[in-house]
Amino acid sequence: MHAGSGASRRRRRPRGGLVTIATVVALLAAMGLTVHGLGAADNAVANYDASAWLWSAARSELARVNGVTARVDTRTEVPGIRQHPMEVTQTDRMLILRDRSTGQVSSLDLATLQMTATTRTTPGLGVNVALHEDAAFVIDAVQGVVRQLDPRSLMPVGEPVRYLPGITGGSFDGAGRLWIGVPSEGTVSAVTAADLPDNAASASPGAGLSPERVETYRVADPAHELVISTLDDGVAVLDRTVGALVTVRGDTVRPTKLTMTSPGALPTRTSGSRVPVTVPGERRVHVVAEGGGEVGAFTVPGSGDQLSPAVAWADRFYCADEATGTIYTFDTQGRLVDTIRGKANGPLELEVRENHLFINAPDSATARVVDDKHQVREVDKYANDVLGGDPPPAPPPPPPPKKPKVGKPGAPRSVTAAAGNAQARVSWRPAPANGAAIIRYVVEGAGQRHEVGANQRSVEIKGLTNGETYRFSVHAVNAKGAGPSRSSNRVTPTAAVPDPPARVTAQERPDGTVVVRWPAANGQGHRIARYAVTASSAGANAPVGEATKTELVVPAGELEYGTQYAFTVVSVNDRGVASASSPVSNTVVPYAAPGRPAELRAGTVPDRPGTVSLQWAPAAPNGRPVTGYLVDVGGRTSEVSDTRATVDGLGNGRNVTVRVKAVNEAGAGPEATATARTVAEPRVTVTGSSATATSATVSFTVDAGGGKSTCALSAPGEPTRSGSCTGITMTGLAPGTKYTFTVTASNAAGRGTATRAETTNDLHGIATCNNGDSGEEATYCDKDVDGRNGNEIFAVTRQDNDRQVGWAKPGTRLKAYCKKRGEEVYAYIYNKDKRSTWWVQVAYEGKNYIPWAWLNLEGGDNINVLPTC
Repeated sequence: MHAGSGASRRRRRPRGGLVTIATVVALLAAMGLTVHGLGAADNAVANYDASAWLWSAARSELARVNGVTARVDTRTEVPGIRQHPMEVTQTDRMLILRDRSTGQVSSLDLATLQMTATTRTTPGLGVNVALHEDAAFVIDAVQGVVRQLDPRSLMPVGEPVRYLPGITGGSFDGAGRLWIGVPSEGTVSAVTAADLPDNAASASPGAGLSPERVETYRVADPAHELVISTLDDGVAVLDRTVGALVTVRGDTVRPTKLTMTSPGALPTRTSGSRVPVTVPGERRVHVVAEGGGEVGAFTVPGSGDQLSPAVAWADRFYCADEATGTIYTFDTQGRLVDTIRGKANGPLELEVRENHLFINAPDSATARVVDDKHQVREVDKYANDVLGGDPPPAPPPPPPPKKPKVGKPGAPRSVTAAAGNAQARVSWRPAPANGAAIIRYVVEGAGQRHEVGANQRSVEIKGLTNGETYRFSVHAVNAKGAGPSRSSNRVTPTAAVPDPPARVTAQERPDGTVVVRWPAANGQGHRIARYAVTASSAGANAPVGEATKTELVVPAGELEYGTQYAFTVVSVNDRGVASASSPVSNTVVPYAAPGRPAELRAGTVPDRPGTVSLQWAPAAPNGRPVTGYLVDVGGRTSEVSDTRATVDGLGNGRNVTVRVKAVNEAGAGPEATATARTVAEPRVTVTGSSATATSATVSFTVDAGGGKSTCALSAPGEPTRSGSCTGITMTGLAPGTKYTFTVTASNAAGRGTATRAETTNDLHGIATCNNGDSGEEATYCDKDVDGRNGNEIFAVTRQDNDRQVGWAKPGTRLKAYCKKRGEEVYAYIYNKDKRSTWWVQVAYEGKNYIPWAWLNLEGGDNINVLPTC
């Protein structure tokens, strides 16, 4: 099916001028943004030359990366959205941000770095923004509404283009056409933008300017699951239900059947003539040529199914493994030619812009730029010369998931059929996947066979005969094959069908449920027995339940939190006959309290008394932004906005229980718990001691109580010595003296002590007088004589005959106590010309003195080791 022509229209670019740095800073201050690293005026003008703006979730900021230099030249902080998932859409003149957590859309003019407008969309997954030159679109996949906006004001332009609910796609090809997939019809269509007037106010609805749907092509059977990638001129559509890639170029539609055992994926945009189709579950990439037909396939190294869609760039294919942060590069022959290893795992964004491939890790401090020669350069998004400071620590990688047992799928649940006018509607609940993703469902009956996308789970069977009875069966297919089937109830088509409900409303509730309401339908003469409710999300339509009354509560967890849904209702009368679908409801985003904070770690702060530090990984937001964390430490509760905290005032040496809960609009979620201990006063245990005549060493161990201890050794009357917390030596002690030593260890919590008694060894000296060679000198030292002689001992420190107490025979070993200044004595040749005013108190008839000149101390004759008397 093809309608219309795809002639692209010439776009008009809004004019913008240069601004000064002062103007830029003033504008940014007015809009609440902060720019860092503006070194020259050209950093404030539009980025026409190989630049891209990259998002950093941890810092809540945008960085403009120059592809030529691989450096950040401008940083813009967006306050209040740290850790929010952000969608960034950009041209060389405009940049549009969508905060997925809040739904806010903001437009930034890159010529002035001025925020020109903001608008609100429904938060969560289901809305995306597309931008091409001066054309901007918001695609509401749930409602099936494609609305053009003026990027200068974010005001609607004319009337929207409307489709059935649950569309997919919404990106521009190189010719400026916006492509939309409609799985319920099995079609893809192109939309062209209305030309913008010079006056933004003239673009409002009713002004006669509206986008147009200009081309529509049949690319699959209805209810098949479709994925879209726009091309340089046209679109590629992957039919995940049957494993076929369909390309639309010009008016030519070319299908290519691929061999796939699990669902495939496409990048949002494909550059060049070859389209890569990635099958994450097989870790395999198929390559389809411009003229159709598979021209190659290759396997990506590694394990697991966390592969991002391969991106084509300059005759190579880049495939990212988000589980390891690694990007594998293949040439056109499917040969691995390069491996780019990242520093952290997590999401990776690959985008071809301005003749460069930009690789961004939003949760990491690094990005990479690849030129058309495939030179890879790393970009420090947190460079100190731009912003300052070190990057936040990378979160620890999650534990590897356990590999499930893989088998064929189970039977679908709750297979029901409802008759219509010459048709029947068959719906079912999901089948157990049994470890391998479901590729499609197969519906059989009435001589027909229909293949339905894994996320559709309902189909209209047409061409039936009114009055005849039919029954249908449904089975699921995964990589292991077809599972068992389950049959529906019997139905009989008739022309007498009830009316659908006139309207449907939906409301999400904080407990995770969604309540869907509608007025009672007209049964046209028959009683309405039940109502069947279908949920539509981006690219999917699936039943969520039935009700006998005019309300259905969808249980918590049945719908994915943070994803947009709208609902339609079908009336079924007491004869099993169903109406057409009701109008689509409003869009809701299911939410619940946040998940449990992950990887909670609590530890001692070693340099602060009574304090513990906490750190954890962000909790799953479950559909609404986490606004803070409730932290309970030992019964003391506080609220923090970051994923770390320090709590003091807990007392020393206390074991405390830590509890952390995340909070969002729904309230507080489940708590994570850990235990920690505050720093305690150190404990000292003496393990030994030893002494020489003039020093003592005390050995000990210290339990630092979780802190950082310093240690010292003291003794009465002696200066304190500091040293290692394993042992300290104190010198300058008196020989033969008993000391009591105290070891003191100190930390932030206080002090701990232990004592040890130790006696220094006695110090001895040898009375030394050696005779000369001749004459009187030959007998000088033999004995004590009148007058002066060697080795004389006195009660005072002078050679006073009246105070002499004796004489020591040469070689006598005398115990030394201390030293004292006195009369100078010269030993001449009898003791190597030793001369000194020091006298040594020795044990000789009590305590008396001998000149040091005549006493050689053991251990080196060092007079300084003796204390002063």
